[in-house]
Amino acid sequence: MSRHGPAAARGPVDASMTLLNEVSRRPLDPGYQLVADERAAGVRRPPTARSRAVVLVVALVLGVALTAATAALRQPATSASQARRVLESQIVDRTEEAAALQDQLDGLAAEIGALQSALVGSAEATYRDEVAAGAVEAAVLPVHGPGLRIVLTDGPPDEDDPESLDSRVQDVDLQVLVNGLWGVGAEAVAINGERIGSTTAIRSAGSAVLVDLTPLTSPYTVEVVGDGDAMQTELSRTLAGQHLATLRTTFGIGVTTATARRLDLPGTGPTTLREASVPAGAAPKLAPGSASGAQDVGGSAGPGEGSAP
Repeated sequence: MSRHGPAAARGPVDASMTLLNEVSRRPLDPGYQLVADERAAGVRRPPTARSRAVVLVVALVLGVALTAATAALRQPATSASQARRVLESQIVDRTEEAAALQDQLDGLAAEIGALQSALVGSAEATYRDEVAAGAVEAAVLPVHGPGLRIVLTDGPPDEDDPESLDSRVQDVDLQVLVNGLWGVGAEAVAINGERIGSTTAIRSAGSAVLVDLTPLTSPYTVEVVGDGDAMQTELSRTLAGQHLATLRTTFGIGVTTATARRLDLPGTGPTTLREASVPAGAAPKLAPGSASGAQDVGGSAGPGEGSAP
């Protein structure tokens, strides 16, 4: 007797194709086949006119429901369009409100200046001039006069890298330019109508450039009150002028410079300054590496009086 015993009976060759065999042998569903057989045997009567009418009514109801569902699905597009129009209207209204508030702010600033002049009186003309000059430097009051207008425009995008920001004007470009303008004698500076003061921040948020909290877009128009011819000449000799030349030649950023007979720069209005204070009873701590007893109790050094590092 063989160790493996008698050979087991083999099944049909197409045993794994049962589903395909059923489809090919009986293409009609068993339920439909049963109805067809009953009709052939006379057991089931053909549909009457009434049943056909019922089927027609059901089909019409389903068609109306399908049409209503399609219209409902298309409704969000209309709602989105209406929402867009509402937002655009709100933007226009808020812009007009902001312009009205800015005009009111300028009027109040002028009124404050007139009251300050009246309080000081004509006997303290020197002091009044110093206050006015400080208000201009702090960008509190609006100013006008001749000056220089510099326009920076984003260059064409890089075809190899469309996401690159190299061809766009960035916050650092405006920072370098504004600092360079202060160095060549600028008396007042504004970017796209936003006045630059001692506490103004120019920074980026993603691909946008912000002046304080106001987003700006290209082109960036930098207006400077001062001696336009002298500033234009001196600026070309500074690092800021070299930076502008690099933006133009290397990154394709548009840079145009022109003098202007009159520029009107807005003011920012009164500014509230905040400073930190040491809590009462807190002991001062010396900076790392400083020698004991080296603190000058007479006060901090003024500009140009600090010791060398």
